[in-house]
Amino acid sequence: MTAPLSPPVRPAHGNRNLLLVIIAVLVLAVAAAGAYGLWYILIGPASPAAVTGEAPVIPASASVSAPASFDGSWQVNDSLGSMNDFSASWAGYRVQEQLVGVGGHTAVGRTPKVSGSMTLTGSIVDNVQITADLTALASDDPNRDGQLHGQAIETDTYPTAMFKTTQPIDLGTLPADGKIVSVTATGALTLHGTTKTVQITLQAQRQGGIIAVAGSMPVVFGDFGFKGPNSFSVVSVDDHGTMELHLLFTHA
Repeated sequence: MTAPLSPPVRPAHGNRNLLLVIIAVLVLAVAAAGAYGLWYILIGPASPAAVTGEAPVIPASASVSAPASFDGSWQVNDSLGSMNDFSASWAGYRVQEQLVGVGGHTAVGRTPKVSGSMTLTGSIVDNVQITADLTALASDDPNRDGQLHGQAIETDTYPTAMFKTTQPIDLGTLPADGKIVSVTATGALTLHGTTKTVQITLQAQRQGGIIAVAGSMPVVFGDFGFKGPNSFSVVSVDDHGTMELHLLFTHA
């Protein structure tokens, strides 16, 4: 009786050859895309790219009782919400860039270090003052964040951005709990040491003792005296972007 055939034994060098092929592919990817490009291909953009400042979000876990009177000073609250889902208070940017070996990519940075206040009298919002610490801006790439310290907005030299309203905002009537209202805030924006009069489109919503405000506005870099950063992995960066914010206020 013929003995059963033994299964073929794969030569030991076969696994080594496969490993060498994988390494070669990765090396070619690095050469074609650059270090950042390979990171992007393997991991993809971080979650901020999908989060905009166009709609107010009140954290589901946050509960603050409504004050006896809504009139008075309201302060930006940095203890509510989370930066994991961007339900906290933050300010940031959104800029389109072209990456080596990747193509179009939206760069998104956020800083949770935001402070400020506003005054509410009846349905009139006034004296809005917001300051953002730009040295804490974080995006999906630490290399990009590091470049901003000495390039573009140069956060080592200009560490903060500020916005102050120059005229009151009339809500018409004080919105009911849960209702979203849209307004436009006119004021002075100071960025990169330059102050310009701007208008920011905002949406606001109140839930109990929390007022959530979200908004965005286009920013042309040249208007504020800077241009996009340079990097070996970046082919080009648009000369404009979007400033975004999401703020949670509680009664002082």
